[in-house]
Amino acid sequence: MGDLRLVELSATTIVAVNNFSLKPGQEEFLSPVSYGIAATVVNPQTSWQRVVVDGDEVVGFVSANFDPDFPQEHFRSVLWRINVDADEQGRGVGRFAVDGLLDEARSRGMDHVNVIYEAGSGGPEKFFERVGFTPVGETEYGEVIAEIRL
Repeated sequence: MGDLRLVELSATTIVAVNNFSLKPGQEEFLSPVSYGIAATVVNPQTSWQRVVVDGDEVVGFVSANFDPDFPQEHFRSVLWRINVDADEQGRGVGRFAVDGLLDEARSRGMDHVNVIYEAGSGGPEKFFERVGFTPVGETEYGEVIAEIRL
């Protein structure tokens, strides 16, 4: 791993994020990047989006929302999206992004971070477990709700 750092999503870095490649089978677990980016426009006070940069190259993207007043508890502090370019997966980029997200959650006074995902072969479940998320429930659509307590 080189010199990883988190920087704000910008017009310059969004193109790289939109051009990330996926490993076979990952596309079925991923909504278009533009869905996650649109959250910044809708909720600019509560949305948090960063790219992971290694040197000058964008290698990852993380998007979250922090809204302590949101009616549904599992959406108050939530990891919406994490993407790592296929060629960069498996070298700690995703863990680095989650660690940065957890630091941000702590700085905002949150006591946990949730993630909601679809279980299935080739999906993100194993990654979320490796970085510390524990399943705590299910959405009405059968998606897994997992959390990390801070």
